[in-house]
Formats: sequence, C-alpha cells, structure tokens
Amino acid sequence: MEPNSGRLPGLEATGPQMEPRATSSAAAPLRRQFHVLVGVTGSVAALKLPLLVSKLLDIPDLEVAVVTTERAKHFYSPRDVPVTLYSDADEWEMWKRRSDPVLHIDLRRWADLMLVAPLDANTLGKVASGICDNLLTCVIRAWDRSKPLLFCPAMNTAMWEHPITEQQVGQLKDFGYIEIPCVAKKLVCGDQGCHGCCWARGGSLRGPASALDQLQLVLHTADVSPCHLPLTSRQYLLGLL
Repeated sequence: MEPNSGRLPGLEATGPQMEPRATSSAAAPLRRQFHVLVGVTGSVAALKLPLLVSKLLDIPDLEVAVVTTERAKHFYSPRDVPVTLYSDADEWEMWKRRSDPVLHIDLRRWADLMLVAPLDANTLGKVASGICDNLLTCVIRAWDRSKPLLFCPAMNTAMWEHPITEQQVGQLKDFGYIEIPCVAKKLVCGDQGCHGCCWARGGSLRGPASALDQLQLVLHTADVSPCHLPLTSRQYLLGLL
C-alpha cells in the first residue's frame, strides 16, 4: 500500500473539504482522517448521492471526495453535495505541462477506500474491460488493489439479466473489488426487479446489504489504512445503522 500524505499533493486550494469539527484544545494531537473517495455514474440512483455523502460525513474522522462522470451530473445538484466534486474537466484543466499533478493518480494516492455508487451498466462494462476514458475510470484502472474498492451495480432489470452482466460483475470480483448486491424495488421506468442500487438505509433504496453496511464491515475487519481507521469511527459505524 502506498503512503498517504493526507491532502491531495499540490491541490491544497481545491482538495476535498469537510465542515470544520471542534477540537478539545489547541494542543490536541492531530489525528489523520480516513479518506473515502466516492465514484458516481449515470444511473438514476445517482439521485441519492447527496444522501450518501451526508451519511458518510456523519462518521467521525472521515474525509470524503467525489468523482463524477458527466452523465451522473444529470441526476443531482452540486449545491447539494457538501464536499469537493471532481470531473473530467478538472483532470485536463490541472495538467498543462510535465511537472503538473495528474489528478487520477493523486486521487488514488489520497484515498484509503473507494466506493462506486451507483455503478451503471456502461461503466461496469468499461471497468471490466479495462477501458479508462474519463476521470473515474482512470482512477479505477490505476487503483491500488491493496486498498478496498466497493461497487454498487444499478441498472434496469433487463440490463441486469443480460448474460454479459454476470460476467462483468465476476470480472470485477476477480480484480478483488467488493460487490454490494442489488435490492428488490420498483424502478423509475416502472419495472419491478432486484436491481436497484442498495446504498442508503432509511430511504427508498433500503435493503439487507446497503453500502454503509458493507463499508462498516470492511472498515471493521480489514487493514485499510497505514494508520488504520480511528477506533471512534469504528465504534460509530457499528452503531450507525
């Protein structure tokens, strides 16, 4: 696992931000926060991105950033997401010459864990095939596989039941990524199926294995960071849901 220096290198002015938290005293030792990178793709389940981010920010000592595809932007307002959003334009605007930072590499170094929620059929196919034609898929292609990567498939029932989907999900699992299974629900198109993105308890997408549940399990059982997740965060996760 690569060393993690905290802020994205060279991006202090625009790096991921969280609302300030109170400290007990000026002399209190600084505790490194655990970095979660959320990837969001062009499924209608991206409507739940603000809810997912708000739930993550409730967890002590967690810092969150979001990488979005262009199509995902159709489903949420950036004003409702209280963390830094990165998209394709940021990658190209930041790199002008050889000494400039490469955003998808800096993001994979910054993050301790990646959660792709929702993962639409198009991006699923890209990742399974190794295609990296946008910022999100470049981060995934360059991902340090000693760190957890969780993915939440979300697509129409007919798309889910296509034979290629099982192959592609299996390929991601072979890479070492962790699937968060779909949940039975009525889809926006009106179909009933077991293929909605299951990633936020307490809302319409509630299910037996939500993304927060799986995140809790990963953080509780795995060595996911050079300095490990602070005990307070683990205790919070265990009682969150």
